[in-house]
Amino acid sequence: MAKAESVVSFEKASFEYGHNKPILDEVDFSIRRGMKITFMGQNGAGKSTIFQLIIGVLQPESGKVNVVNGLTIALSRQVIPRSNMELTVREFFQKCFSQKVYDIDPKIDAALEAVNLRAPYDRIIRSFSGGQQARILLASALIQNPDLLLLDEPTNNLDKEGIAHLTRFLVDYKKTVIVISHDADFLNAFTDGVLYLDAHTRKVEQYFGNYFDVVKEISARIEKENRKNAQLAKEIQENKDKANFFAMKGGQMRLVAKRMRVKAEELEEEKVDVRKEDKTIRPFNIPAQEGLMGEVARISSFIVISHGRQPVTKKANIVLRRGEHLLLRGPNGIGKSTLLESVAKGDSKGSVIADGVKIGYYRQDFSTLNFEDTVHKSLMAAMDRPDEERMRSIAAGFLINAEVIRTKIGNLSEGQKGLVAFARLVLEKPGLLILDEPTNHINFRHIPLIASALDKYEGAMILVSHAREFVEKIRIDEILDLEK
Repeated sequence: MAKAESVVSFEKASFEYGHNKPILDEVDFSIRRGMKITFMGQNGAGKSTIFQLIIGVLQPESGKVNVVNGLTIALSRQVIPRSNMELTVREFFQKCFSQKVYDIDPKIDAALEAVNLRAPYDRIIRSFSGGQQARILLASALIQNPDLLLLDEPTNNLDKEGIAHLTRFLVDYKKTVIVISHDADFLNAFTDGVLYLDAHTRKVEQYFGNYFDVVKEISARIEKENRKNAQLAKEIQENKDKANFFAMKGGQMRLVAKRMRVKAEELEEEKVDVRKEDKTIRPFNIPAQEGLMGEVARISSFIVISHGRQPVTKKANIVLRRGEHLLLRGPNGIGKSTLLESVAKGDSKGSVIADGVKIGYYRQDFSTLNFEDTVHKSLMAAMDRPDEERMRSIAAGFLINAEVIRTKIGNLSEGQKGLVAFARLVLEKPGLLILDEPTNHINFRHIPLIASALDKYEGAMILVSHAREFVEKIRIDEILDLEK
């Protein structure tokens, strides 16, 4: 690949967060102008870190990160920083530029139109729904009209219409795009190739072609590596068995035994280090609160906000008992998350939770977690009776290792926060499970196991999710469509 074609290249670039957390080890890859590339890798592997290296917020420990002179770059992050939540729409977009932009309103209108959203300039960012905030994040990158667009999980919180609108935009976009996402159908619509960050080797592998073809190629390679390792393991054991047999014979046979042991050691070195990040979380169950009887929750009314109009109260007749699952439907901004929050907090005039019911609440912004707590403290606090051994066993099932468990929640990747949130639900044993977009940020390998756990959950459950294939795997007893 000619250097002149590349707008970004990594040359033997290494990076680590302190001595105990290496992220990249002499990474090499390049991006050609006009390409649309997907970034894959395990939650917490360092994909977002690579974006920070590209925009220059971080610097490599060694090697080089080359960005072509004059290249303009805009990054759409996974979440809006908490420090920006109290800004108005106009103030938020003004912060996208290093210098004050006069007459910025027409630019805001054009950027919001590109993401199919209308918003008053003086509206506070915090007042938007999760899906609307996702669109605003994307618009904050588009308003800069960059040569290189970096998108970090752009489909999180977006409804079907929002994802379709974003897909059309990216298909037509003439400049360079790098996308971190776990949404396979979305990626396959525009991807030219894949960068794969291996969390074990800390290398980046580069593949070209259709997204599904690349995933198939990676899967075939893993299967081949596993077959090779299985055959080597068989030969190693045969040599060890022969070595033990000849060693017992004594005399000259001991030399034969020694050669057999050497052969076994040589075969051990030939074993391929299969991707450790392809491990999924372990299958799990969320235990339901014991002693649940009769009515767990009732929703008699809810508030709908539609297309900037005044809030409207609608009647409902939803009764949830033990083992019953309710799905809330509706487009971004209609009030689904607001309804979930009011039910969870117990301040909704139109909903009632039975006395003594323990609520397990999974928020899409993870604000139920204390970002200053270590993972260890957070998980221990989720149990009625602290049990270190059980906590560590559950944590391990969610790929929370000894290093992660000592980390502050605020320093985790968004995907790792999601896994911590699920581990807490297992330890809490709730009677009413409230879930707001639980697949956001989560590695696609984990999603079927999460769906299975929710499908089998024996307490009452209220779910919001725009991930159609995920919802189809879960038993749903009743649907409340806020739009209808």
